[in-house]
Amino acid sequence: MGLSTHVLDTMHGTPAAGMQVALYTTDGDQTTLVKQFVLNHDGRNPDGMLYDHASLRAGTYRLVFDVAAYFKARGVVLPEPNFLNCVTLDFGVAHADQHYHVPLLVSPWSYSTYRGS
Repeated sequence: MGLSTHVLDTMHGTPAAGMQVALYTTDGDQTTLVKQFVLNHDGRNPDGMLYDHASLRAGTYRLVFDVAAYFKARGVVLPEPNFLNCVTLDFGVAHADQHYHVPLLVSPWSYSTYRGS
């Protein structure tokens, strides 16, 4: 239970180790930074859950993934300006007693996400 994320690099077929991520709470146009972290070897937050079951609240959130910097660090030559810079996912948590997993599958040119389990 709680909130988690996982990023897979679909260009290389690997977890997106080393990608910078930021988590925010949102309220209309206001955003509050909760934490910033770098994904571990498995493409996950090295500290585990972003929010544990007791801390997760109903509301709106934002995850920002620094996609361009990650791919540049991997040696991928990107055009200027790059097609994707940061991928921003705004999502809502309606049932704080449930688990919300927000995976990102990403390449320099595309991404997809869904509510995982």
